[in-house]
Amino acid sequence: MKIVSINAWGGAMYDELIGWLRTVDADVLCLQEVTRTPHRSGWATFADGERTLPQRFNLFDDVSAALPGYTPYFVANDAGPVTDSDGVELRQDFGIATWVRDDVPVVGLDARFVHSRFVDHAEWSVDDRPRAALTVTVRDRLAGTFVSVIQCHGLRDPAGKGDSPIRLEQARKLAEIVEHVRPSADVVVLCGDLNLLPTSKTFAVLADHGMTDLVGDADTRTSSYTKDIRSASYLLVSSPTAVRSFEVIAMPEVSDHRAISVSIRCATTSSHR
Repeated sequence: MKIVSINAWGGAMYDELIGWLRTVDADVLCLQEVTRTPHRSGWATFADGERTLPQRFNLFDDVSAALPGYTPYFVANDAGPVTDSDGVELRQDFGIATWVRDDVPVVGLDARFVHSRFVDHAEWSVDDRPRAALTVTVRDRLAGTFVSVIQCHGLRDPAGKGDSPIRLEQARKLAEIVEHVRPSADVVVLCGDLNLLPTSKTFAVLADHGMTDLVGDADTRTSSYTKDIRSASYLLVSSPTAVRSFEVIAMPEVSDHRAISVSIRCATTSSHR
């Protein structure tokens, strides 16, 4: 079973992203920074007082159209204003989405906030924005096993990626999700743009719950990101021995983040059937 995760940057590199996604051939595809604006398509402008960025009105629909053999699941972290090319303001949902190949049975779903709760912003904030985690539990028919894939876009802090009380609380909530799905899964995968340093206490918290990080201090940014700190995205597994291959994908560049890919295969060992 192949699982791929990437922060899609709101589709800022849309042509490159969509072209690459059509070739990925993942069983489970996890995207962060996914946009949804009802009844609109094409390009929007996002601004939060710190940045002004081009992004897709409806990246969720864009990706779903490019991947017709997948079932999509979307969770909104928050919502706020974007403008079209004429300066007309519209409301946009912003969140995370997971696409599961149609021949992979989904046997469990879980979505919950790990920081704050849904906010409908009059203006986008630069910090303390809500964050949710989305989990799909799927059946790997070939291996006869169950895999739970948790993805999250970790909270952003303009002060940097260092540890803080709210990041520690986020780590505890992620650990709660791991424990929630563990009885029904042979392997648990946790992935996403966690916005953390490799030395974060989050990894110690998750290690206490049986999760091992595979990324470490690897560069997970592309040339489109010009700041010095190159750590952002991670992937953790409950069973390192089940990992058949793992890669931080440097090329092609389709976002300001690099994608992360893992292939999982394990024998049925649990007794929860």
